[in-house]
Amino acid sequence: MAPNITLTSNQEAAQAALRAAEARFIANNPQSKAQHDLAVGTLPGGNTRTLLHTSPFPLSMKQGKDAYVWDVDGHKYLDLVGELSAGLFGHSHPLIRQTLLSTIDDVGLSLGATTPHEHTYAALLCARFGLARVRMANTGTEANLHALAGARHFTRRRKVVVFAGGYHGAVLAFGGEGGVAAAGGNTVDVGDFVVVSRYNDLALAREVIAGVGGALAAVLVEGMQGAGGCIPGGGEFLRGVQAAAREQGGLFILDEVMTSRLAPNGLGAELGLTPDLDVMAVYDPRVEGTLAHSGTFNNNTLVMRVGYAALNEVFTAEVCVAFNEKGERFRERLREVARGSRLSFTGRGSLIGLHFTEDGTEEIDCGLDVKDKRREDLRDLFWLEMLEAGFWTTRRGFIAMILGTPDEELDRFVEAVRVFLERHRAIMVCDN
Repeated sequence: MAPNITLTSNQEAAQAALRAAEARFIANNPQSKAQHDLAVGTLPGGNTRTLLHTSPFPLSMKQGKDAYVWDVDGHKYLDLVGELSAGLFGHSHPLIRQTLLSTIDDVGLSLGATTPHEHTYAALLCARFGLARVRMANTGTEANLHALAGARHFTRRRKVVVFAGGYHGAVLAFGGEGGVAAAGGNTVDVGDFVVVSRYNDLALAREVIAGVGGALAAVLVEGMQGAGGCIPGGGEFLRGVQAAAREQGGLFILDEVMTSRLAPNGLGAELGLTPDLDVMAVYDPRVEGTLAHSGTFNNNTLVMRVGYAALNEVFTAEVCVAFNEKGERFRERLREVARGSRLSFTGRGSLIGLHFTEDGTEEIDCGLDVKDKRREDLRDLFWLEMLEAGFWTTRRGFIAMILGTPDEELDRFVEAVRVFLERHRAIMVCDN
């Protein structure tokens, strides 16, 4: 039997507003519903990327251009999802389009060989991010798996310290938004991970790392937890974790899959973190006993050439600084509009987290700070009503800004948030 749950008047009002919004969503999106009904026949649950599923059914997008997307029902949205940070350049940047076409016409797609293009791109990455050598991977998940394999091979140890709320790829999740000190259900090599129960708690991190001691292969940490709610790591905390890892002879692995966009040389450099001594020789095929690192599309020409063009000509250091300053101003305006409500904002630069909590907690250093306060009913209501206002955001509350987004569109979003909070003042103001 389901447990008896007594709702407060505030929660009852929120549920009524949510039911009404869901009814409008269903009425407004019949083609997305039809597409979902078709998709469940060939895909488990109707999709091939769990994060993108939303109830009662997900919207189906048919087109993106610049900073906008259109769904199959013809609705246009400002794209604030930004492919969860990977869509920095939007959907049709002219230089990227031209580079893609010239690669197809003049180079070819996947040549089954080493090419000059991979070296050119690698050299740029090394110079930009202060690295000695790099290898390419197709996803953040792959990159982190190979980083861990390399660390274990180099140290001849197995244990890896991670943090609650950390997400390092599809099979490397540690608590997600819940701040729970445990590995996710599909995390690989579960027995090899030791989870620190609080992010941004240096004393606890040092204690856990010291406890692992001589078995420590690496500490794996994000400079800002992305899936965990856009919670920035403090500089003192991260530098202390780096030092603690090295004291035990382990490697410090900074996951910058998301945060490399936040500063010209990556967030790590901005916070005074330095790469460990070059251990990439563990992947040198010229040396006997080293690790294999393969992947059919690791050096595919599209990514090698587009990556170089994008980093060298579009997202330059100057553009990076200006763009993230714009993000800081945007987030501060949102915080001002939401002050005193159950909505708060976290993040850094062009990445922003949204949090709906019972008491409107603003200072969030770890997912545990809001774990038992979350108001998912308000979060879902916000997502649905932002769709009606023409904004594509993630339901879980994550915004990744896109280069070239018009200032007036960001103004329009701030105003939409203000209108939402005013319309639902009775359920959104904390003192009700």
